[in-house]
Amino acid sequence: MLRTMIELLLTPDIAYLFIVVGLMLTVMALLTPGTGFFELGAFFSLAVAGWQVYSLETNTWALIVALVSLVLFVLALRRTRLRLVLLGVSIAGLVLGSAYLFRGEGLLPGVNPWLALVLSGLSAGFLWIVANKSLDVHSLLPTHDLSRLMGAVGTAKTDIGAEGTVFVNMEDWSAQSDEPIEAGRRIRVVGREGLVLEVESVDDTPIH
Repeated sequence: MLRTMIELLLTPDIAYLFIVVGLMLTVMALLTPGTGFFELGAFFSLAVAGWQVYSLETNTWALIVALVSLVLFVLALRRTRLRLVLLGVSIAGLVLGSAYLFRGEGLLPGVNPWLALVLSGLSAGFLWIVANKSLDVHSLLPTHDLSRLMGAVGTAKTDIGAEGTVFVNMEDWSAQSDEPIEAGRRIRVVGREGLVLEVESVDDTPIH
């Protein structure tokens, strides 16, 4: 039983599956740290994959192609004009490198080409979406200098207490106030908690 399991694990297709799963779990672990599940799964999958790669015969050139493809994949995220070209080349290289990572008979790849094509395409698509989303989040710069809002005068669009909405500097903001403020009254920004403004009433005259 144990011998059969080891023989199964040491087949190129299964080894390839462990590599892909390990990489995907690693990405998820980086995006959602602290869950424990993704970290443990990534460690186990990559540990098994490392043992499989060590035990099986591999093609060095295929490993180089796969690594270069990963570099091109990263470049595709950085270069807008050549993004589609680099993405296509990187996916093609990833498919080729992963399919021939393990040695087969003659010129045949060790990994089933269809398996490599499907998994490489899905993995590249997943990484493309995740990487783009991550880059978008990290590249988001504050569109407002929140310090300039301090002392700004605006209008209460709704009744304000524990929550409400004000119109300040030509934009709507979430707001709160220690004292109830009726909708339509002038307000002044006196502080903020994150993106929620702390306001006070400027006068008692509603604005119509």
